[in-house]
Amino acid sequence: MTAKANNYRQMAEVINYLVQHYSEQPSLERMASVVNLSPHHFQRKFTAWVGVSPKSFIQYLTFDNAKEMLRKGKRVSDVTSDVGLSSPSRLHDLCLKIEAASPGVIKCGGKGLVIDYGFGFSPFGECLIVSSPRGIVKLLFVDASKRDQATNELLSEWPQAMFRHNDQLVINLIEKIFNYGNKKASPLTAYVKGTQFQLQVWNALLKTAPGDLISYGQLAQNIGQATASRAVGTAVSNNPLGYLIPCHRVIRGTGAIGHYRWGAGRKRIMIAYEAIQN
Repeated sequence: MTAKANNYRQMAEVINYLVQHYSEQPSLERMASVVNLSPHHFQRKFTAWVGVSPKSFIQYLTFDNAKEMLRKGKRVSDVTSDVGLSSPSRLHDLCLKIEAASPGVIKCGGKGLVIDYGFGFSPFGECLIVSSPRGIVKLLFVDASKRDQATNELLSEWPQAMFRHNDQLVINLIEKIFNYGNKKASPLTAYVKGTQFQLQVWNALLKTAPGDLISYGQLAQNIGQATASRAVGTAVSNNPLGYLIPCHRVIRGTGAIGHYRWGAGRKRIMIAYEAIQN
C-alpha cells in the first residue's frame, strides 16, 4: 500500500468517526486515540490532510452548516441566473461534458467498444473508474471486499465490449479529477447510459458549484419540472459518475443530508471538504 493510500485510510477512519460522533463534540485526545496518534501529531496530520483543524471540521459536519450552505447556494443561484452568469465561487471547474451512449451501442452490448477499468484511492475512498475512448463510463466508490462484485457487474453491463484492466489510467484520472490545488479547467467527457430525463437532471447538477448545495425541489424547478421531485431523486440516485456528476450536493429542503448511493457518511464528508476548500 502506498503512503498516500495509507494516510487516506488513517484519516478516513477518524473522519468516519467524526461523522458518527460530531454532535458529541469529541475532544482532541479522543479523536487522536481513534488512530493511535498523540494529540499533537494527530492535529498536525489531520490539518495537513483535510485543510482545517479537527475542531473546525466538526463545524462543517453539522446540520446547521448544511442548512446555511443550502441557503447560500439558493441565493447564489438566484443572483447568477438573473444576470446570466455561472457561480462565481468555482473550486475546481472540471468542464465535464456528458455524452449519451446510443441505443444501438447499448443494444449490441458495447460490441466494438474498448473499455479500460481499474481501482485507485481518491480523497473519499477507493473507487472503480471505467473509461472508453468516448469518455469516462463510470466512477463508483467501492469497498475492497466488493471489488470482484463491482467488476462482474461491469462486465455484465457491457457483455460484448473488450475490457482491459488498467490501474495506471485510473491513477492518472484520479489525479485529474480530485486535484483540488489546480483551479485550471480540466476538460473531461462522460460516456454514459441514461434516459433523456436522467441526462437532463445530471446536466443540471453540473451547474451546482462546489461549496453550494441544492434541494431536490430546487433541482426539479431548475429543469422546468417543479412537480417531479421524486423522479429527480431517482435520477440522482442512478448517477453513474460519483463526484464527477455532483449528486452529493443534493440534500433535502430541511437541510438533512438524506440518502446517498455510496453512504450518507461519505456524502457528508464530500460536502464538508468542498465547503472547506471553497
